[in-house]
Amino acid sequence: MTSYINEVPPAPSHIARAHFDALLAFETDCWDTHASLQAGVDDFILLDVRSPALYESGHIEGALNLPHGKMTERRMAEYPTGKTFVVCCAGPHCNGANKAACRLSALGLPVKLMIGGITGWIDEGFSLVTGKD
Repeated sequence: MTSYINEVPPAPSHIARAHFDALLAFETDCWDTHASLQAGVDDFILLDVRSPALYESGHIEGALNLPHGKMTERRMAEYPTGKTFVVCCAGPHCNGANKAACRLSALGLPVKLMIGGITGWIDEGFSLVTGKD
């Protein structure tokens, strides 16, 4: 008897490797983001794309609030060049970070999505701060 897992056989290793390597080009996770913030690495800008009210009720320290609908060419020109934008939203039940990643990439900006969002951040045991920037 074949499990549901193997009803569709796994991809050959070289194809799986290319797939998973590609994912890492598009995504980062809460742990790597936290470690980079703690280390003071400044090669990225963390954008919380939730509403200002949700941001103020609890966000990652160091994150800037910029809802995806406000990501215009003019607005993004205010940010330093040469940085990767890391976008996060509420979590897996929200597609705000995906929309932000689409907007930023359409503007020609380097972007990665922080998988898990705020929900993942909390699940990892990391804290949030309240208030504005």
